[in-house]
Amino acid sequence: MLVIHRRLPPSPGWQAELELTFDARSKSRLRCFTRSGEEVGLFLERGQPPLADGECLLANDGRIVRVCARAERLLHVTCANAFELTRAAYHLGNRHVALQLGDGWLRLLDDYVLRDMLLQLGATVEPVEAPFQPEHGAYGGGHHHSHAGEAEFSYAPRLHQFGARQ
Repeated sequence: MLVIHRRLPPSPGWQAELELTFDARSKSRLRCFTRSGEEVGLFLERGQPPLADGECLLANDGRIVRVCARAERLLHVTCANAFELTRAAYHLGNRHVALQLGDGWLRLLDDYVLRDMLLQLGATVEPVEAPFQPEHGAYGGGHHHSHAGEAEFSYAPRLHQFGARQ
């Protein structure tokens, strides 16, 4: 089994490739297989952003492994104008939906309930098969809400230090 503990920036050369869905790229512990069928054990540092398409990993045997985003069933959302697209993004964000943002479009994992909501809002929704690389989030560390007194969730936001003077 190929064992991987370290992430690397994209590299011009690699010896193996992992093709992973967004859900799989979001895990720090994973059993998967290279494109050639070799078994891989991922043991990455917890609390890091999801693996990005093109990112590389360093295997314990010294090989560089490139991460490829696997095509998934997505909803491609467009609207008549910027306001309507912003409104669609607001309603999806209010439901904590992972979104990929583009110039004049949004993409999310295929979900019939969300598709129906978007259609009711007047959006145009098209099914597509494509790699999914959603926004990671301004505060990092995945989705959680701060609960005072729970040390595991009590964190200072990475984007803003509210009340701090620079």
